[in-house]
Amino acid sequence: MDTQALYDLSPVLYLMALGILIAAGPLYWVWLRGRRAPMATRLALLTGVTLFLTFDLVLFGAFTRLTDSGLGCPDWPGCYGKASPIGARAEIAAAQEAMPLGPVTFPKAWIEMIHRYLATGVGVLILVLAFFSWRERHRIQVSVFWPMVTLFWVCLQGAFGALTVTMKLFPAIVTLHLLGGMALLALLRLQAVRYRQGGVGADAPGSAFLPLQPATRVWLWAAFAVVWLQIALGGWVSTNYAVLACRDFPTCQGSWWPPMDFATGFQLWRELGVQRSGESIPFPALTAIHYTHRLAAYGVFAVLGYLAWRFWKVEGRASHARWLLGLAGWQLLTGLSNVVLEWPLLAAVSHTGGAAALVVVLTGWLTAAYPSRRRHTAAEPVWREQSA
Repeated sequence: MDTQALYDLSPVLYLMALGILIAAGPLYWVWLRGRRAPMATRLALLTGVTLFLTFDLVLFGAFTRLTDSGLGCPDWPGCYGKASPIGARAEIAAAQEAMPLGPVTFPKAWIEMIHRYLATGVGVLILVLAFFSWRERHRIQVSVFWPMVTLFWVCLQGAFGALTVTMKLFPAIVTLHLLGGMALLALLRLQAVRYRQGGVGADAPGSAFLPLQPATRVWLWAAFAVVWLQIALGGWVSTNYAVLACRDFPTCQGSWWPPMDFATGFQLWRELGVQRSGESIPFPALTAIHYTHRLAAYGVFAVLGYLAWRFWKVEGRASHARWLLGLAGWQLLTGLSNVVLEWPLLAAVSHTGGAAALVVVLTGWLTAAYPSRRRHTAAEPVWREQSA
């Protein structure tokens, strides 16, 4: 395993072909559903399907990380220079025999490669979306800027995926890879709303416009910001394996303020498990990482709760309040389960899923709160919230 080249492009054509094959099914479904619909509707369908599969990809990425499968294949983009673990049977068997509980085993190799296959399929869908958005740019009421940004971003995300492997789970890179996946969800959700706005009138049933008071918009932006901060902190907890630094709640190690080393815990550019000096990270540093995430969660719940209260006061916005309270409750339940049940896999993946759902929901509301400039006409509603 030590002599394996970190980058081996031999299987890249096979992986590209597999990505096209994976994307063919969703593309055929979109064609069947939207063959008689306007172009904006078809693009909205394609964006929605891509968003759904990207959400699944984020969850599977969390599963890959939490099962310690991130190095199941020690090179990129294939597995020991092959397109699948089947072709790398001998190399994987030798690595597994040398280290039965090490990073390379047959189950971990398959988990890692399935994650790469799904990522390739999502990349193909985003490429198709960008192509048709550009080709039909004069026929639709939506800017092609965001599809192009999304295409660039998925390429960047692929580069971070490669670095995750070649830099041996470097915590800062793994955290950025997680944030990149969340950003991809946000970009796709933004496009889905804009295509809906381009396909129906502002006063039509099912319109994607969301009139809000300026103060509510401010709190919506605040919720969006604190959720992103919390995701970054949560990624730092997970990539440093600091979840079990506190195994009780609401205290940590039986104290409201346990011994913590913030300076070491938040050294951002260092290898996994060590300080910049090369010494192992002390336990108080892991405690600081965990407890910072927990303290920040209180602030996030406060902001989400207040925003839900503002929505609840407005006629027709009770569903928005229920979404916020439901997702906040989900995050509280799964977060506590990670602590008191000692980080079960289901709870950990579900916690990532709740964070991703918050990003999708808040991005959709923020996009809908601002009408598309290309679509805005005098016939659109006044952008003021009406109190009950």
